[in-house]
Amino acid sequence: MKKQLFSMALVATTFMACGPSAPQLGKASLDDVIAAMTLEEKAHLVVGTGMEGFENGDSAVVGETRSLVPGAAGTTYPIPRLGIPAIVLADGPAGLRINPTREGDTATYYCTHFPIGTLLASTWDQELVENVGKAIGNEVLEYGADVLLAPALNIQRHPLCGRNFEYYSEDPLVSGKIAAAYVRGVQSNGVGTSIKHFAVNNQETNRMANDAQVSPRALREIYLKGFEITVKESEPWTVMSSYNYVNGVYASENPELQTTLLRDEWGFKGMVMTDWFGGKDAVEQMKAGNDMLQPGYDKQYQDIVAGVKDGKLEEAVLDRNVKRILELILQTPRFKGYHFSNKPDLQAHAAVTRQSAAEGMVLLKNDNGALPLPTDVKSVALFGCTSYNFIAGGTGSGNVNRAYTVSLLDGLKNAGYKTDDKLKADYEAHIAAEEERLKPEGGKFSAFMPVVLPDEMTFDAARLKELAAQTDVALITIGRGSGEFLDRESANFYLSKENLQLVQDVCRVFHATGKKVVVVLNVGGAIETVSWKAWPDAILCAWQGGQEGGNSVVDVLSGKASPSGKLTMTFPVKFEDHASSTNFPINLKSDIDIVNANKGEKKHSVKDVDYTRYEEDIFVGYRYFDSFGKQVSYPFGYGLSYTTFEYANPSIEAGNGTYTVAVDVKNTGKMAGKEVVQLYVAAPNSAQMDKPEKELKAFAKTKTLEPGETATVTLTVNAADLASYDEASSSWVVDAGTYKFLVGASSRDIKAALDADVAASAKKTNDILKLQESIVTLKR
Repeated sequence: MKKQLFSMALVATTFMACGPSAPQLGKASLDDVIAAMTLEEKAHLVVGTGMEGFENGDSAVVGETRSLVPGAAGTTYPIPRLGIPAIVLADGPAGLRINPTREGDTATYYCTHFPIGTLLASTWDQELVENVGKAIGNEVLEYGADVLLAPALNIQRHPLCGRNFEYYSEDPLVSGKIAAAYVRGVQSNGVGTSIKHFAVNNQETNRMANDAQVSPRALREIYLKGFEITVKESEPWTVMSSYNYVNGVYASENPELQTTLLRDEWGFKGMVMTDWFGGKDAVEQMKAGNDMLQPGYDKQYQDIVAGVKDGKLEEAVLDRNVKRILELILQTPRFKGYHFSNKPDLQAHAAVTRQSAAEGMVLLKNDNGALPLPTDVKSVALFGCTSYNFIAGGTGSGNVNRAYTVSLLDGLKNAGYKTDDKLKADYEAHIAAEEERLKPEGGKFSAFMPVVLPDEMTFDAARLKELAAQTDVALITIGRGSGEFLDRESANFYLSKENLQLVQDVCRVFHATGKKVVVVLNVGGAIETVSWKAWPDAILCAWQGGQEGGNSVVDVLSGKASPSGKLTMTFPVKFEDHASSTNFPINLKSDIDIVNANKGEKKHSVKDVDYTRYEEDIFVGYRYFDSFGKQVSYPFGYGLSYTTFEYANPSIEAGNGTYTVAVDVKNTGKMAGKEVVQLYVAAPNSAQMDKPEKELKAFAKTKTLEPGETATVTLTVNAADLASYDEASSSWVVDAGTYKFLVGASSRDIKAALDADVAASAKKTNDILKLQESIVTLKR
């Protein structure tokens, strides 16, 4: 005890003696600050301060940074003697996730739940997404956080991926452009982002230890391209490495991914951090260029210190990573002494989320002008459990602790529509009983797990006839939840027997009385539609619109807002039609212990759990469906409007390595609206590489066009954007020949085809991420 007290006294004396003269961050050079750090301080700085409730959760700093922003995902290690503060890292893509209440504090700290990523991407509007990012970033700033752990831009490789709601598209161009806009918006507030999950995190099943086995070409063209676009166009402050292996090596321990590609080839200047508890070997993570380990636990700190002392880790490598973290800290509001208010303008942000959600909803069907609802529609028969318990978004780190969620029932009442009180009471009683039946058992991960929705109610013919006689229209909401940790089960893609019966019965009875039926999809990803879409008069894919969702839906149903969203993924006839279904963990289970799942030896035994072979290669989503002539329910890029558009006068100009396509878009209908113009390119046949039928290369959304108004849309493609990745030469190769530039309203609604001759070119890259064994890939 005396020895311990003496050591403490010595440390205190040393601190007082040399503290004031120690170099201070922001005043001295970074090299001087790093030189003044002890090995132990360096090791602490690259390891987070722990996560409450998990292994060694508070060991790093005994919880002293926990109260900075309660409920934030993590903090960094402070070193006060060198002027290095802790900074705060917080979830997530649909809005800031922190605790809404605090012990001993009567104030509330609610955040705005904005629309899910899939909905934002479905706007195809980069300016709108940037404005949403600005609002999210303002809450990050005013609540005292420094880095938002978002956006998530992994490819929607398969519709059953549990986290697709956070992701943007099956297409890397859409993913990259939308993510870049989001990053620009958030970071305009002087706070950072962390683009994630880098890379190939396309399933939740065994995400901590799954080996994604992908060809270098598919990696480059599909799974890395969106990250490349985002890094180059928006300069995110940080990148978050993914949990999984990529071709046999943990993503966070892979220098080819974290350094050779990200930094040397793409020019990324920021800091890389792990996903929470990601990776296994702290020393290898340091070497790879994964600068920070989150949330951090004691063994990682010990391994790094020991690694330097025994020569397994060069201290110069550790210093490099420390420098990147200090460069990040220098940019943060906390370092700059920003006095955050804890009072962002939540009312203004609610208006932002309401408007943006309406912009991303996709009108899938609208027969005989069923929508917008005629002005003589006053009363609504509201069916579907989700109508009364609207789903704002997915669960897990993408959730937001919000003050309220506007249901479709609320939205209708707010807009002056009348609903049936007895029907409401029946649904509320049924939902309460179902919630009691389905109550989760609890446990460490229960708050993150996807919510199990109630079984749907059905009605006898007499009750439906009564409702049809009393109301003007029927609305049916079909809901689907998903979240972190688990992929969707196959049954989640299809409508249940009760769902189908409800839709069929309501349509039969209401149509018999001349009343229309509208179906609203409150979903986070694609679901089956072919078996039932002929029955209702209209189908609106509302996605999950955040806390104002019900108001946003009614804005569209009533015609206050005109739908202008388009699908950023294909709606297949059945999910098995996706080429990736052959290699996806359909209805398979795995351990979800995020702390210990990656501590053992790598396993190879269970297909699609221990390893997943991406045999569809580049043929993901519409690239597969269109190239192989597969029937779909709704194609990529599809979406109706309350008006109609005419495309005219298409033209193309080539010069200085760019191809500029222009087309006139005229509103030929009777209502104002916006149109998304998509530019696809079809490459000439190549003897060396199999090419998709066409690939999206540019897109733009018009302003609101009044009836009769015309806008000229201009889209530009660089010659380098036409390249495919040749594995044999490790090069981006543009084949010479005549390319078709296809102007479309969807991937299957091409309005004009233009030809342009393109010269051959090639650009050498680093040879990285090779597969250890060959993989049989899909050929057209």
